[in-house]
Amino acid sequence: MRYLPHTSEDIKSMLQVVGADNIDDLFSTIPDDCISKDDLQLPDALTEWELDSHMSALSSAMAVSPDYKVFMGAGSYEHYIPASVSFLLGRSEFVTSYTPYQPEVSQGTLQAIYEYQTLAARLLGMEVATASHYDGATALAESLLMAVRITRKKMVAVSSLIHPLYRQVVRTYFEPTGYQVIELPYLNNGLTDFDGLDELNDLAAVAVQSPNFFGCIENLKEAGEKIHNKDALFITCFTEALSYGLLKNPGSQGADIVCGEGQSLGIPRSFGGPALGMLAGSRLQQGNSIFAARRPLPTFVPITAFVLLRPQFLWPQWEVPE
Repeated sequence: MRYLPHTSEDIKSMLQVVGADNIDDLFSTIPDDCISKDDLQLPDALTEWELDSHMSALSSAMAVSPDYKVFMGAGSYEHYIPASVSFLLGRSEFVTSYTPYQPEVSQGTLQAIYEYQTLAARLLGMEVATASHYDGATALAESLLMAVRITRKKMVAVSSLIHPLYRQVVRTYFEPTGYQVIELPYLNNGLTDFDGLDELNDLAAVAVQSPNFFGCIENLKEAGEKIHNKDALFITCFTEALSYGLLKNPGSQGADIVCGEGQSLGIPRSFGGPALGMLAGSRLQQGNSIFAARRPLPTFVPITAFVLLRPQFLWPQWEVPE
């Protein structure tokens, strides 16, 4: 069965509008040596049962959960998701979602996002929070760009103990901007070395991850004082949001912007995705920032956070933040 809705006449009409003779002309900018003209070497189709057996055989060759426990760092891990999440997903208060941009038909989504942002701000110790970004890495890049816009300075520094993939995304974001990204080295004790800050001028922000890539807990209060002495913004990054259920939150340690990954709030791993970029700051940054939804949250994200962070989740007393 074909799933293309356009008829031959539709396609011909559209090609005439763009001045192309055929569909292949639309790809004329691609070099010939980059185009594969051979048929795809694919195996014969399998039945559902054959495919299931094939995937089971492949997975048995890898050490994956639940048969194996993986303790390597920098991964995406299984987290307990309360059974009440599925129950709440079906309640009429939340199953009214169409799109957050049409409030008359999406009060459930708006309520869920409001609860998520309130709880995220409280967890991170900040005043305002966004309604999510693509993932933790893009949230970090957005935070650094926001700091550049706020301070109007052209250099940022990031700890080399921030997740390497996060730093790669930051470099991708900053490469076409002309702004400079400096990486701070680390000490033998597994913490960031801030001594090099004294030699940096025109510094917009410094980003530090805690717990860092080595699993060490940075002294955020001391780091914040050194960074603020350089008249730069202090950005705290994280890959495990629930760590601030045990550690002092970044806001209490002087962070200006907090960002990171919220997958551990109850999003299934799904072989690495989807993820949830969290970003929070103070009202001082709100007028100069991107404190609005860059993309709608999946409904289960705020509800799961709502369950994990509110003990009275079944019959909550709605609160308005001070």
